[in-house]
Amino acid sequence: MKLVTIGAYGFNPRTFVRALRDHDVDTFVDLRRRRGVRGSQYAFFNRRRLEALLAKQRIRYIYIPELAPPSDLLALQLRTDRANGESPRTRTHLAPAYITRFKRDVLGHFDRRAFAARLGDARVAALFCVETEPACCHRSLVARAMATGRVVDARP
Repeated sequence: MKLVTIGAYGFNPRTFVRALRDHDVDTFVDLRRRRGVRGSQYAFFNRRRLEALLAKQRIRYIYIPELAPPSDLLALQLRTDRANGESPRTRTHLAPAYITRFKRDVLGHFDRRAFAARLGDARVAALFCVETEPACCHRSLVARAMATGRVVDARP
């Protein structure tokens, strides 16, 4: 199985589907805590619309909230962003404390085999969250924890 990561920002419905198709994604793994994105241009990423869009493309949708960062960890990253004059959309990196805690508190309880079992016969699975840059998002940490081969990021 190949892993691809993908964010929401920078896509519209057409370019998003094209990115998934260009990477032969057959299984979509939503790693968000809340399945919504602010801004009318990203309304298609809200749960029901996203699930319908993927179903139309015959791409299986899986939601795994236990791989989302807890609220206190999101708050830690937001404080770091603000201290650096950034926002979640302009973030250039994850805080070292965020990475350490995510690895300990989330990935430390992560069962890689159970995750792989949930993916079943997936050939190409896309790990999804909202940030454009994978290095600025927890999906990159999940991808590294899962990777047995190459991980690719689909970009707008």
